[in-house]
Amino acid sequence: MKRLSVKLKLTIWITLLMLLLVALVLGFMMALSSSVVAGHTYDRMTATVRDNLSGISKEDGVLSFREDFPFAQDGIYILVYNASGALLAGQPPLSFPAETEFENGAARAVEGSGSDYYVVDFWLPFGWEDGVWVRGVTAAPDTADVLDELALIAFLLLPLAAIVGGLGAYLLARSTFKPIDRMIRTVGEISEGRDLSRRIGLPSSRDELSRLGQAFDNMFARLETSFESEKQFTSDASHELRTPVAVILAQCEDARQNAQTPEQFTEAIEVIERQTKRMSDLIAQLLQMTRLEQGTQRAAFEHADLSGLVEVVCAEQPKLPHNVTIQTDIQPDIEAWFDVTLMSRLLQNLINNAAQYGRENGHIWVTLRRAEEDVLLSVRDDGIGIPTDRMDKIWQRFYQVETSRGAGGGTGLGLTMVRQIAALHGGTVTVDSREGEGSCFTLRFPAMQQAEKNSKKNLLF
Repeated sequence: MKRLSVKLKLTIWITLLMLLLVALVLGFMMALSSSVVAGHTYDRMTATVRDNLSGISKEDGVLSFREDFPFAQDGIYILVYNASGALLAGQPPLSFPAETEFENGAARAVEGSGSDYYVVDFWLPFGWEDGVWVRGVTAAPDTADVLDELALIAFLLLPLAAIVGGLGAYLLARSTFKPIDRMIRTVGEISEGRDLSRRIGLPSSRDELSRLGQAFDNMFARLETSFESEKQFTSDASHELRTPVAVILAQCEDARQNAQTPEQFTEAIEVIERQTKRMSDLIAQLLQMTRLEQGTQRAAFEHADLSGLVEVVCAEQPKLPHNVTIQTDIQPDIEAWFDVTLMSRLLQNLINNAAQYGRENGHIWVTLRRAEEDVLLSVRDDGIGIPTDRMDKIWQRFYQVETSRGAGGGTGLGLTMVRQIAALHGGTVTVDSREGEGSCFTLRFPAMQQAEKNSKKNLLF
């Protein structure tokens, strides 16, 4: 049995159960047949005797019967005895035992010589001390014919029950395990082809197998996201780290061969430090983006003062390149539901992007406003702007509009992370830019997220 499939085991089990059920029903019917036939015979014999009691009378000491009195009717013999037990009228069966005692109103079985009989007696009084016994006698029915008929029915029903039960069990098992076969086939195809985009795709239902299939599809989706994130991280890291590593190796080789003074060694170390810092920043941003994509790092939302956060971030900015200055226009007391760390990173990335592509002695304007149920945070600069044909590309990883202007610092991941953080907050980021005049990035997100709305509803009720 261990080598059999669950489908075959279920088919065998249901078939055997059907056979057992039919066998028990037939056995029960056979067991009841004798008692049912006997009970029917007792009732028919007793009713016949009772119906004919009125046909017996006694006048002037003479016993008389009505003209049509049936001493034998449908196999039932009616016998009349006096009080002492002497037969007065009627003819008993030849093998009926004459010494059978009388029991008033009691129907019972009596063994004769070679045959069994059913007997019922009634005392018919004609006065205080006078009367006769009226006895009904009939041969005990032979139940062999009934049992033969039941045996024939069993002979026909048991194979039919086996066929119907087995076929029904197989169809039920096949229908029940069809989703499992589909799961096995899909998982095997995914395993062989390494195609994590495949899904089982069971129809939506509330039964356990459909829920299991949906759980597998969700697991495959997460595995695909994790795998793609890992591929993206590996590709990005290997591609972007190649340049700073090459610079560091070249600088080390140049310092070893050509550096003669402490100033030259110091310059080489400064180059190595800058490239190492760039590598560290790049790896940190890649790791954070990958964790956010995979869900291993979740946003820690809280109800906080967004106005105060924007003021602090803008006030604590270090000296920006190209002598760019920051001006703020912050509406006070704007509170929202957001992740403080991620929102700080988003604003910092927008400011760094504006400074990187800003003009000499240019400006950055940071504005925060409340618009009904949404919050608008914008960072505008008067820098070089973005060409129209490159507007959609700026959100791509490592894309930079003009690398020569950004050679001092960007990793090309800032705006990608900005869009990712905005999506986590249920918001969007848009850009309005004119080449040579500057760009304006605007974040719009709901001040109160759904989680906070649900918590407030719970408090109300």
